Amino acid sequence: MDTLINSIGIIYGLLLILTVFVRSRFTESLRVDALFIPHFSESTRPLNLLVGLLVAGYGAYSLIAR
Repeated sequence: MDTLINSIGIIYGLLLILTVFVRSRFTESLRVDALFIPHFSESTRPLNLLVGLLVAGYGAYSLIAR
């Protein structure tokens, strides 16, 4: 079960990284800055890269550290 949850975390982290570079209806719904920042814009889009790297990195570390 832990492997599944960490794998989902890695996939979500990679999708967050993708939202920085690809603009589509699907990726716009995944943006973290749109969820937490009241007046999000293109200037807050790089926040998704940082959060995506943290989430994917933590998931990968959790899988490797077993």
